[in-house]
Amino acid sequence: MRDLLKNPVALLLATGALIGFNFPLGKISAEAGVPPMVWALVLSAGVCLTLLPLLLLGGKFSFPKGKAIRYVVISAVISFVIPNILLFTVIPHVGSGFSGLMFALSPVFTLTISLMARLKGPSFLGVVGIVLGLIGATIVSFSRSQHADVSSYFWILAALAVPLSLAFGNVYRTIDWPEGESPDALAFWSHAVAVIIYLILLGYQQNLEMTWSVFNVPEALLFQLVFAGMTFPLFFRLQKAAGPVLLSQIGYVAAAVGLLAATLFLGEIYSPLTWVGAAVITVGICVTIAAEIRKPKRVALAV
Repeated sequence: MRDLLKNPVALLLATGALIGFNFPLGKISAEAGVPPMVWALVLSAGVCLTLLPLLLLGGKFSFPKGKAIRYVVISAVISFVIPNILLFTVIPHVGSGFSGLMFALSPVFTLTISLMARLKGPSFLGVVGIVLGLIGATIVSFSRSQHADVSSYFWILAALAVPLSLAFGNVYRTIDWPEGESPDALAFWSHAVAVIIYLILLGYQQNLEMTWSVFNVPEALLFQLVFAGMTFPLFFRLQKAAGPVLLSQIGYVAAAVGLLAATLFLGEIYSPLTWVGAAVITVGICVTIAAEIRKPKRVALAV
């Protein structure tokens, strides 16, 4: 098990698959009248509720200091608060499967920003995987926009802001990772800050009482808390073990899982062209994994 927690490919597949379930759960919550910001709060609360007892029992709990304070605050805003509020806002308008596919664009944005920040880029095979994923996402976007009206175009553009925000977060978390801090502690404190921001925003909007609406969907609430608690300890391990470009490719896995889950559990119907795009994305995932396997072994991650 400890070997899997250090393996970038295993972390990539597990994290992406878990994130893929956020999309149908987000749609269920929206249909039950839960505001997007409240559901984003649930996601971050799930991480905190899972990690706090583990950190306390393991004797690893401590308050962030110095650079770590800046890291968790900025990570909370650009990696979780902005993209999650956007995500859960657009899901009712463009569908959970399509929203998931927008995650497939984050590798391209992340690669671009990484090169601008002069971080080490992927191998040629890795670039091929990213390009295939972009082609697949483009096909899916085209298939969705064929029947869209003006209002739909607005929400499609809003959905595109999600991978852009994720890309900035992916690069920032690598560039500014505080020396000596553990992935679990950074995951906990980043989401703890996100919870505080959500509560402040809800209070400012005089919508704190809307937090009770999560109990309209108790089963979805439980699944979201559990999935979030499982996702982000893996997410931060992948960040440290593999860097921003490979991490961003969880978007391909999440997109595929989200589309399948939306079809199987929510009855969403997509055109054959959408499935062609999804198939191309899947090929991109396979090429990315092949590129990662062919890389020299990375330095082991302390967990």
